Amino acid sequence: MDFLKVTGISKKENDYTVINGIDLTVPLHHQVAIAGETGSGKSTLLKIISGFAQADQGEVRFEGVRVKGLWEKLIPGHPGIAYLSQQYELPNNMWVHEVLEYADDLPPGEASLLYRTCRIDHLLKRRTNQLSGGEKQRIALARLLTKSPKLLLLDEPFSNLDPIHKNILKNVIKDIGEKLGTTCMLASHDPMDTLSWADEIVVIQAGRIVQKGSPLEVYRQPSDAYVAGLFGSFNLIPAAKGTQLRQLSGVQEEKTIFFRPEDVRIVSAGADTIDATVEAIAFMGAYDELTLRADTFTFTARAMHHGVKAGDVIAVSFDTDQFWYW
Repeated sequence: MDFLKVTGISKKENDYTVINGIDLTVPLHHQVAIAGETGSGKSTLLKIISGFAQADQGEVRFEGVRVKGLWEKLIPGHPGIAYLSQQYELPNNMWVHEVLEYADDLPPGEASLLYRTCRIDHLLKRRTNQLSGGEKQRIALARLLTKSPKLLLLDEPFSNLDPIHKNILKNVIKDIGEKLGTTCMLASHDPMDTLSWADEIVVIQAGRIVQKGSPLEVYRQPSDAYVAGLFGSFNLIPAAKGTQLRQLSGVQEEKTIFFRPEDVRIVSAGADTIDATVEAIAFMGAYDELTLRADTFTFTARAMHHGVKAGDVIAVSFDTDQFWYW
């Protein structure tokens, strides 16, 4: 029996297809990220899985039991599944410990572990109107977890957080899986937030799954330019302009070459290098992102030192083992 199985899920809103034929299987303790641009259908998919939206076609089964949609139940939702939307709310001007105790079904020892895991144990004596947005979010998350769900669905959990609270929440989500044993699925329009966490990334475009795989696979071997662009800067050299690169890699087929900026290295001139002119430099803090022009193509590279200037002609080599071909 599959832990979670989504079969043929489709949904339209005002004659617009939001989700189109989604099939997905999630094993127990398998952490899954749903990635895609804004409006691709990520949030709708999570709502259908949780029972907070109604699919037009297909079904969701959780531990073998069909999850009923919004129109089929008086109170939406499904036992064992917790869903935290982007519009989470807490009662105003209440003590945090009261908010949690009203929902708490856990023994005292387990509740303390949960509060520590969610990084809120120091907030219990505050009122809800004294909290930052990130603190409120973690308390809303802890309140859901007091019901000991087996599956936790998080809709764009990082979207409105500053870097400090985002990093805290990333650690919280990781610990929820490792310490509490909860299987998590989260949606993010910035999939860079998911690469270090997910066991599997499911990429959605216009309501369809366009790629599924490990973080390494979707980063290094994207199915197309849409998937590649979700995970950062990339180079795509058309076959007609990539002769030099194909010669360096030993691949003779007329294929377009994909590689990331970090696959380019500034080196001393040699047999396996090409000369490139620095056209532009973008300062990124820990590194510079360079726009380089070779004889037949333009590409980006990552320089970990800041000594290169616009107009310089430099020698570069390529980690051809990381090339991906379309």
